[in-house]
Amino acid sequence: MKDAMMTLFGNFSTQIVFLHIFSAVVWVGGMIAMRLAAHNSFLEIESPLHRLERISHALKRLFVIVTPFVFTLIITAVIMSVSLGFRAAAVDENGTILSEYAMQIYNLVHVKEVIWMLMTVNLGAMAYRRSQADKMLQKGDSLGAAKALSLIGEYMVPLNIMLGIIAIYLGVTLRNA
Repeated sequence: MKDAMMTLFGNFSTQIVFLHIFSAVVWVGGMIAMRLAAHNSFLEIESPLHRLERISHALKRLFVIVTPFVFTLIITAVIMSVSLGFRAAAVDENGTILSEYAMQIYNLVHVKEVIWMLMTVNLGAMAYRRSQADKMLQKGDSLGAAKALSLIGEYMVPLNIMLGIIAIYLGVTLRNA
């Protein structure tokens, strides 16, 4: 598997890096647009029920749009992590550290991977909460739906935006290492 990834990266490195960066931009940018632009527009909708329905629908569309990019980002991250030889530069087969600097870079790769995985779990939790809110709306429980959706908008999306910005910064740091 490692050899296949290295061959794939060797033949398509520009495309893989592009897909990785583009996926991060779509995912994080989509959340920024939703939180900073669309959210404020939703607040102007006078009918609370219609507002909740619009927010739920917009979140569903966002999640459908970003999900393929999330998978693309993770797949390209694994390919790059394996193919760029971060581990081989940092430690030998016995786990002995070969270079402190290379080990710091290798650890940074893991930190970035953990951030993307946390964001993925958070995205799944947001999609679940949005689905639950939709069911509440269908049952006429607008208060429950409002609670579920407000948690997404107030905490979960901003958390992913912050983590995404950190991960993008770490990616730039790794690119320049």
